[in-house]
Amino acid sequence: MLTRDEYRARASREGDWAPGWEAIDGAFAAVYPGVVPAHLATLLPARAAFGGPEHLDGVSVFPNPDGYQHLVTYGLTRLYVDEESFGGAYSGWGYELTLKLRADGPDDCGWAVAALGGLARYTATSGRWFEPFQFVDGRGRPLDGDASALTGFLVVPDKEVAGITTLHGRVDFLQLVGVTQAEVDWIAESPESAPDRARELARLLADGNPRLVTDLARGTAL
Repeated sequence: MLTRDEYRARASREGDWAPGWEAIDGAFAAVYPGVVPAHLATLLPARAAFGGPEHLDGVSVFPNPDGYQHLVTYGLTRLYVDEESFGGAYSGWGYELTLKLRADGPDDCGWAVAALGGLARYTATSGRWFEPFQFVDGRGRPLDGDASALTGFLVVPDKEVAGITTLHGRVDFLQLVGVTQAEVDWIAESPESAPDRARELARLLADGNPRLVTDLARGTAL
């Protein structure tokens, strides 16, 4: 880890240095060594920093040899030089979102990228962040806007990519898992035990799908 003086010196020396971005890249490089992901960048005028509505700078898509795409967001943590964030407990919101999608390539991930952007926007505008074993209710709307039975998300720790300590603080990786409306309703019908039901659903879904890959073709597990 750099000292504050070393951080300040490197920032002065390298005008385009993005230490938070580098840290995310490093976490995924440990899982996908030598792989160059497709990066779907948000256009500059659309980014919130420039007055636009988008709170992600982009999403990278890593092809997994087991036949799915592993997506990760860039923008819920402090990506760029920010001396006020140096040495903090958490970087930005403290996490980036991931999603493992059964798909042939990045061209099939458009709906997922849009969903990640929407959830980042929700957090940035509402101040409400996500934690493991929460859920997102899509209220019956297919995730892909078509005919999938998956309508919402379960939030779980991404067990493939370990959390990291960065110059700006802790960053964890929270994975979104597509779930059906019946599964969402089952969790939500008992608010006091919702976290326990979410954990139980995650265990059920992991039976035969240990990496919790989202498959738009699956039906309900209940």
